[in-house]
Amino acid sequence: MGLVRNIRSGRIQKLLCLATALSAPPLGFEVWLEHTKGSWGDKWMWTPIVLTPPLTVAGLAGLRSERAARTWLPLFGALYALDGLIGVVTHVQGVRKRPGGFSEASYNLVMGPPLLAPGSLAMVGGMGVVAAIARRER
Repeated sequence: MGLVRNIRSGRIQKLLCLATALSAPPLGFEVWLEHTKGSWGDKWMWTPIVLTPPLTVAGLAGLRSERAARTWLPLFGALYALDGLIGVVTHVQGVRKRPGGFSEASYNLVMGPPLLAPGSLAMVGGMGVVAAIARRER
């Protein structure tokens, strides 16, 4: 009942901190696997890997400290979200640059970079940003 009451009253800061901290590592691992398939052909492929550990630490710190939830977590969450948005753009460019581009969509959308996968970084980073404005559980 306490969880439901906190959610209904908007007191979800710790929940968002925990969700961010637990979501970033498996997402970072998946990015690492997929970018390994892509042979790390672009230096920007490293940015989600570099940003995952500090976002995870900031989420865990925000779970223990309201100050961390209002300072470090939104900082790294915003960087992670921005990286995800940039990733969507670079993935669209990656499909466009393949032979045939979007005119061969049935092949290039399957075999090229996943268009919307970087959006998951934006979502996880966004949870960290929202944690900063959410009220803390009692």
